[in-house]
Order: sequence, then C-alpha cells, then structure tokens
Amino acid sequence: MTIWFLRFTWITLPFTAAPSVADALAGWSDSPRIVASVLLWSAWGIGLVALLAPRPLALTAIRTVAPLLVVVSALAALSATPWVAAVAIVATLVSATLAASPQIALACAAGSAYGTELRHPLKVPPALMMGPLPLTVLLVGAGIASGPLLLADGSFIAGAIAAPLGFVVAGFLARSLHTLSRRWAILVPAGLVIVDPMTLADPVLFTLEDTKLVEIAPRVPPPEPEAVDLRLGAVLTSVAIEANEAVPIARVLSNRRGIRIVTTPRALFAPVRPHQLLEHAAARRLPVARSGAEGTWSPVEISGQAPTTALPTTRDPS
Repeated sequence: MTIWFLRFTWITLPFTAAPSVADALAGWSDSPRIVASVLLWSAWGIGLVALLAPRPLALTAIRTVAPLLVVVSALAALSATPWVAAVAIVATLVSATLAASPQIALACAAGSAYGTELRHPLKVPPALMMGPLPLTVLLVGAGIASGPLLLADGSFIAGAIAAPLGFVVAGFLARSLHTLSRRWAILVPAGLVIVDPMTLADPVLFTLEDTKLVEIAPRVPPPEPEAVDLRLGAVLTSVAIEANEAVPIARVLSNRRGIRIVTTPRALFAPVRPHQLLEHAAARRLPVARSGAEGTWSPVEISGQAPTTALPTTRDPS
C-alpha cells in the first residue's frame, strides 16, 4: 500500500508544492523562469513514470528526485507566502519519506524479478546516509540544473562550461546511486543468491541442498573469524546464512581496485525486511531459525529437510 500512498502524494504535488515554487519564481526574468519550470516539471514527470513502473532504475530516480524537491521547496519558502510554503514543504517531505521506505524498495525489486524469484533489497549503508548520500543527490541536481539556468540567465561562458561538466558529473554520480538499487538477497529455486556490487565481484549462491541455516544474526555477534560480513555497517537486525561446506566468495577490496577470494561457510548480510526474508526462505524449504515464544530466535532441527512447520508467507509487494 505504501507505493499507492506515494503515487497519490506525488500526483498532488502540482497542487500542493507548485504554488510555492511559482511564488518564488515570480520575480525571475522570463528565460530563467521558463527553464526552471521545465526542469521542475521534468523532474516531477520522471518521478511519476518511476512510480507507475517500479523497477530498480525507478527506485534510483524517485530516491533522487524526491529529496531534491524538498530542497527546492525549502529554498522557495524564503520568498513564498508562508502558508503556501509550509504546505509545499510538508507535501515534499512526505513524498521523500515514503520514497525512502523499505516498501518502495521491495516493490521496485519485485518489478525486476524473473519468474519465481523473490528479491529482497539490502539496506543502504548507514555511513552513506550520514553525509555522502545526501551530498551526492544534491550534486546530481546541481549538475543538471546549473548549466541550463546560467545559459538562460545570459551567462553564456559560465553556462557553456557548467552544462557539459555538470551533466558528466551528474551522470557519474547517478550511476553510483544506482548501485544502491541493485543490491539484493534473491530467493531462487536453487537457494539464496546474494547480489551486491558494492562488496561482491560476482553473485554468491547458497544452494538449497548445502545450506545449513538461515537466521537473524546476533546484534552483538561473537567473533566469527570464518564469517564474511557484507553488511557495510548495517548491523541492526541483519541475517546470517551458513552452509555445510565452505563457499568461495569474491570480495571487492575496500579501495575498489581488486578482489580477494574468501572461502567461508558463513556470510552476514542486511536485507531491508529481515524477518520477511526468513518467512519467504522457510516457504522455499530453506532451513530457517524460527521465532520463539518470547521473540527470541532459536535454530530449528536440521536434518537435510525443510522445517516441518514453515513460517507463513507474505505476499510479494508490487
């Protein structure tokens, strides 16, 4: 349902947020005002198309455009009518908050799934959310808008430099942002695949026959020298998967300049809805740790078969 709320909120932005921006642009000369209006309407249209056709690329688009509209509304509030500006800020904030929700990521991941796949997005690394990610989004918006606005304002030399440079920078940064939308734990008929371009050179498959256990990882795990940690700092409510035999994993080095092959039976990763992933995994006959009466997690008896009592499945969002 979250995606439907976001679609409704997005459709209403021309009525809730646009008046504030129109007030702010009223004092601009004709050419810059027209260019700014075209850019804003284009951004809104891109977001609308993304929400109507949820895919990984759509997730990147909506999570870039929605925060930028919050920034535009905040800047417009400096010269717009107070109550009109307040409505615009609230409307864009609601849209950006919904766009950042796990349900939107799940819906976009499901839109790219093949056949009986169930794709569970991985959490955005917390360190990126604390600064680099918002700054990257701002630079994408500035890179796209600065050149056309300078040219429209008559600053032809600055605009001629800023336009191509800004587009190149925006394209490069947008590609980096899209990497965050292509990180999944995928349940397939053969088992569970971890796909993460940020930590893995190649996807890693834990097969149904060789998987020993899938469980919620401890919040403060004991030292696990054999485990490969793919969580990138997202340690709160993450998942551990363990195989009967060691699995080769091609880790991307921290400097992004090479890979290292690690052979391990256990990996830690952080899906956006870890308990939902376990429910789906149990329904796919993977051996899963089930929730105890007091909310704790305890291993099931492993005998080479699925648990006798599978957890209930959850309908995949779309």
